[in-house]
Amino acid sequence: MTNKPGERKLQILHVLAEMLENPRAERITTASLAAKLEVSEATLYRHFASKAQMFEGLIDFIEQTLFSLINKLITDEKDGVRQIDGILSLLLGFAKKNPGMARVLIGDALVNENDRLQVRINQLHDRLEATLKQALRFSAGEGGVGSGQDAGAQANLMMCYVIGRWHQFAKSGFKRDPLEYWEMQRQELLSGGHNSIR
Repeated sequence: MTNKPGERKLQILHVLAEMLENPRAERITTASLAAKLEVSEATLYRHFASKAQMFEGLIDFIEQTLFSLINKLITDEKDGVRQIDGILSLLLGFAKKNPGMARVLIGDALVNENDRLQVRINQLHDRLEATLKQALRFSAGEGGVGSGQDAGAQANLMMCYVIGRWHQFAKSGFKRDPLEYWEMQRQELLSGGHNSIR
C-alpha cells in the first residue's frame, strides 16, 4: 500500500463520515468500518488507538474546518451584521453539505460511544456560541444587531436555532433542508430585538 500515514488517516475519517450519512445506520463498529475500507481491523488500529479516537479525529476535522472558514469570513467581512449572517449561513450550509458530520454535531452519532466525545461536541458548541457573542458585540459597537441587547443571550438563541436546524435535518433522515426558511428567519434573528412582538 502506497498511502502515506496521513492520507490513510484521512481516508478512514472520510469513510466513517460517509457511513454516518446512512440515516438508518446501525451502530458503526470497527469491523464494519474495516470492511468498508477493505482493510483489516489491525490496520485501523495502526492509525487510531480506538474507535473513540476516530470520532475525535472527525470532531477535530469539523472544528478546524468550521473555524478556518469563520476566521476567514471575519477577516474579509468588516460589517458586524454581515459577519453574524455569514457565520449562521455557514453553520447551516456545512451540515447540509456534510450530513454524516451533522449527526456528529448533534451528538446523535456519539450515543453509546465514549462520554468524552459528547463533552468535546459541547465544547465545540460553546466555542461557536462565544464566536457569535464576539460578533454580536462588534456589531453592537457599530450600532447594528445587538445594540442594547445582552450579547450572551442573543448568541445562545442563535446557537439554539442552528442546533435545532441541524437536529431536524438529521432526524428527518436528511430530508429537512437546514437552510429551509432561512431567508425569512434570518430577518427575525438579525433584527436584534428591534421588532416588537405583537
